[in-house]
Amino acid sequence: MSQQQTSQHATSEGPARPRTAVDALAESHFEAALELEPLFALSIGAAEVAPGLGDRSPAGAEALADLARCTLARLRDAEPVDDVDRVTVAALRERLGLDLELHEAGETLAPLNVIASPVQELRMVFDLLPTDTPEQWEEVARRLADVPAAVTGYVESLRTAAAAGRVAARRQVVDCAAEAAAYGRPGGFFDAFAAAAAPTAGTLPDATRERLRTSARAAAGAYADLARTLQEELLPRAPEADAAGADRYRLWSRYFLGAQVDLAETYAWGLEEVTRIREEMRQVAAEVVPGGGVAEAVAALDADPALSIEGAEAFRDWMQARSDATVEALAGTHFDIPEQVRRLECRIAPTTSGGIYYTGPSEDFSRPGRMWWAVPEGVTRFTTWREATTVHHEGVPGHHLQVGQVAARSDVLNRWRRYGCWVSGHGEGWALYAERLMHDLGHLHGPGEVMGMLEGQLLRAGRVVVDIGVHCGFEAPPEAGGGRWDYDKAWGYLRSTATMEEAMLRYELHRYLGWPGQAPSYKVGERLWTALRDETRAREGAAFDAVAFHRRALDVGSVGLDVLRAAVLPR
Repeated sequence: MSQQQTSQHATSEGPARPRTAVDALAESHFEAALELEPLFALSIGAAEVAPGLGDRSPAGAEALADLARCTLARLRDAEPVDDVDRVTVAALRERLGLDLELHEAGETLAPLNVIASPVQELRMVFDLLPTDTPEQWEEVARRLADVPAAVTGYVESLRTAAAAGRVAARRQVVDCAAEAAAYGRPGGFFDAFAAAAAPTAGTLPDATRERLRTSARAAAGAYADLARTLQEELLPRAPEADAAGADRYRLWSRYFLGAQVDLAETYAWGLEEVTRIREEMRQVAAEVVPGGGVAEAVAALDADPALSIEGAEAFRDWMQARSDATVEALAGTHFDIPEQVRRLECRIAPTTSGGIYYTGPSEDFSRPGRMWWAVPEGVTRFTTWREATTVHHEGVPGHHLQVGQVAARSDVLNRWRRYGCWVSGHGEGWALYAERLMHDLGHLHGPGEVMGMLEGQLLRAGRVVVDIGVHCGFEAPPEAGGGRWDYDKAWGYLRSTATMEEAMLRYELHRYLGWPGQAPSYKVGERLWTALRDETRAREGAAFDAVAFHRRALDVGSVGLDVLRAAVLPR
């Protein structure tokens, strides 16, 4: 084991690594960021959280940029004392440098898309707030009362960006306006959330219930106003074109990967991956229905009552059982799973978008990591052969292991490394790598679950093609109609690489169109993770140990993939 690996990955049984000046700098930055972004502080379960939900106005964006500039200036004089420090400095420079590039390009002033903008974030935080005691419901009421100010600041940013000619594409404005209107209507999310106040630790005082109702109505009113602003002010100015353009795309690609890739080569590789995975699916289909194709195999799997579950609650229980069994099977064998990470909660989300997502544990692990499923309205039947791989992606060995393992390394890593640095290509790339790894380790049950894993792989490869192709203006493949990509060609091609219900697949496509560069980070990230493992194996030869590789690579934390490679493969 190299010196870098020894210092970076000291075991939790040994003495804690002494804190350094670089750690102090990183933690100072992190604490200042939490003050500016209480929404983020709430999401990680920080012990102390500033009032409000953050300043979403242009002044708030400039304050974050000023913090990044200040920290980068301080980094110029930073003297790393070990390899942990060297990774911290490299990661801070890479992340904060890109934050500033995006800020100065006007990309982060007023984000508006169907998955990762204040429209979603200001609502989703209420999924994470504890609601077991009257005191916790009082805190919920205070945070609900903060929604209008946060929305007002966001609207100011939307107007400022629009005045500079920066408005999201029409499709994003329409969808976000509909989402905001649904949250803001009478009986929508906020009203229902307040009405559900029923703590297990006693009866809520009438005054608390009234504050909840009043705050919820104010939050709903703010969302209704936001919907009107989107419809009446932004929609008339929104461009029809979905594509971001090659220049914007290159910047976002670097941000989401933490690495610079050749987009033309990556696009061609995506097309090759679609072909390769389709062939692999045909081979697995023959195991399900001898002589049949993929469509016949999928129909047979869907028709098998042993592979389906009725009811969202029953499906949640199946997810929980599968997650628990996976943790038990992998801990101490293929992965070194910290004790406090062996708990994962599976939950049905309070919304119906169709999304599946993971939220990490609180800093003290009192709130565990959670896997959420936003079940679409009317969906009551679930296929386990498809979703086993989702449990591995969101849970163990995917996001939950990845996030939880780093959260548990307070003996080595500073708070910014544990909670403040997240790179999609690292995180989503690892989770997709974990899906395939579970197949390689023999933990998929039968050809049906292998087919489910391959379906997910095919969708992610199709994302590479559609996302890069549409946004960068590359030539569409013949099966998509050739020529320049447009919405209809992207829709047709995506349908050929996915078996989702139409409403969920439309959401997927609109997500790609509104969040350039993020969707390919799964498959491209997996590619870079696999390359890192293979290069490590080639260097170490017979001494290569997959368990040790995964442990030391994950212990670095969710840094950019170029920073990760330099940490794991020092010169």
